Amino acid sequence: MAAAPDDASTNYEPVLLTDEEVGELTEAETEAEPVAYSGTDFDAEGLVRRLARGDIVIPNYGHGDDSLELAGFQRGFVWRRPQMDRFIESLLLGFPIPGIMLVQQTDKRYLVLDGQQRLKTLEAFYDGVHNGKVFTLENVAEEYKGLTYKSLSPEQRRTLDNTFIQATIVRTDGTNKSLESIYQVFERLNSGGTQLTPHEIRIALYPGPFVDLLAQLNNYPGWRDIYGAKSPRVRDHELVLRILALYLRSAEYYRPLKKFLNDFMGDHRDLSKLNTQELVDLFHRAADALAQAGARGLLRRAGQRVNAALLEAVFVAAMRRASSGQEMAPERLADAIRQIVDSQDMQAATSGSTSNEDFLRRRLDLATRALVSI
Repeated sequence: MAAAPDDASTNYEPVLLTDEEVGELTEAETEAEPVAYSGTDFDAEGLVRRLARGDIVIPNYGHGDDSLELAGFQRGFVWRRPQMDRFIESLLLGFPIPGIMLVQQTDKRYLVLDGQQRLKTLEAFYDGVHNGKVFTLENVAEEYKGLTYKSLSPEQRRTLDNTFIQATIVRTDGTNKSLESIYQVFERLNSGGTQLTPHEIRIALYPGPFVDLLAQLNNYPGWRDIYGAKSPRVRDHELVLRILALYLRSAEYYRPLKKFLNDFMGDHRDLSKLNTQELVDLFHRAADALAQAGARGLLRRAGQRVNAALLEAVFVAAMRRASSGQEMAPERLADAIRQIVDSQDMQAATSGSTSNEDFLRRRLDLATRALVSI
């Protein structure tokens, strides 16, 4: 099933965090666990050696590696060449630089929690190549212009090799409680530049088969027809998670939403506690029915993106109806969606704090009752 054409007015999605995402990141947790950490210094050459051996790992964003307790924290490399050049120049000049933060997992490897840009820049300069081109310093003072690592003078090379970079090392035992603590650590580091969304942090913390399942469902044609173009900030991926979590655990929902979703992902990281095929079938049936009913257009307000709170409620209700084996005729389903959207009760439940327990359960109840009646 092909997705409907997109246009700028209906497919716009902000790159920066939305007000809701900022609120989610800053909402206080009901409980906070301490973490074990220590400080140490690494010389620049030693960091590069450890990166080359795989003793320090810069995880790939968004995909699970079952051998890592944490994976995928980092977004794509975003420093421009002037930033890279000036970082190397700062080391050559002996200027103070920010430290890095690493997570020591149970196999003693270090995973980069904060400091990707600095470490990747060091690695590229020592290798002598960045983006397929010779890494030659350009945006620096005259005495350093045109230099590569190999062309540094012996004194300059020693200065760079022996520069110490402070590292804070956080330890994890791989349990949900430990990962939740590290989630909170990363939240507090997540400022400046292009901040990570709560879900970008989440899928980094809980890699494995469940993350891959979410990606599979997020690519399903019926779902893409409803949601529209892929979200560059994985908001569609998060909405799939929210739908599954609420379909299975709506009666247990609690705030903050981020912890509810973290706990759900942690519990189902390896899919061993889920009837995966049944869940996938229900998701597909709900997506196909809603797509055929024109949900993508019906669940927008004032020509904007699909309203996530509305779609979440309607999709969970559709999965509930699908689980009963009842058919969902497109025309009648479209009428039910219009009824849901026009309901003053639903409009009240989708304004303000959409993660509020009462509002969320009210939305699910209204949508479920509307779909049961068709």
